[in-house]
Amino acid sequence: MQKAKQMSETFAIGVVLAMAGGFMDAYSYVCRGQVFANAQTGNILLAGVHFSEGNWQLAMRYVCPIISFATGIALADIVKYRLKEKQLIHWRQSTVLAEAIILFGVGFIPLTMNGLANSLTSLACGIQLESFRKIRGNGIATTMCIGNLRTVTQSICDYWHTKDKAAAEKGLLYFGIIFLFMMGAILGNFCVQHYQEKAIMFNVIFLGAAFCMMFIDKEKQD
Repeated sequence: MQKAKQMSETFAIGVVLAMAGGFMDAYSYVCRGQVFANAQTGNILLAGVHFSEGNWQLAMRYVCPIISFATGIALADIVKYRLKEKQLIHWRQSTVLAEAIILFGVGFIPLTMNGLANSLTSLACGIQLESFRKIRGNGIATTMCIGNLRTVTQSICDYWHTKDKAAAEKGLLYFGIIFLFMMGAILGNFCVQHYQEKAIMFNVIFLGAAFCMMFIDKEKQD
């Protein structure tokens, strides 16, 4: 297994962000009108179904988060190039702080404005996806599971055929992130049942923890 080159690639950060990713998807789906914050494949599918049925207004409920998600990716990329040489804080700390601020604001958006809340939540998810793409040198997403699930399966098959311990360790790493994503979703649903739209505030704690953790072993500029 490769070792993390910097704090943002450690398993500890992966734990926090995977739980945050699962939390956001559960929050948007359960609390904000059954729209996915992260799983844009699902949103694209549902938008297409509603477009085919002529339900244009309903289709836009899913289109807006898709656009916001892509915008979040672009914004994170812009921040990377604009702040890459800054020494005060690493550019990834800037993006995770921005993500926390966005979600804090979402907590104050009433349930009558779910479209705006979902778009902002997807914007935050896009920022996270682009900013944190590796754990221990492996390309891992903390906001979705389909790619991670493919790698888990491939790693298991590799170990079955080669008995390579590195393949087994890699599979366990990816499985761990998937499991933590699910734990985040469970926690998200629990919080929604008790706090409704304010539940997203708990996710701000996860992101704040990630922000602080990156001060422990200062990020290298990359």
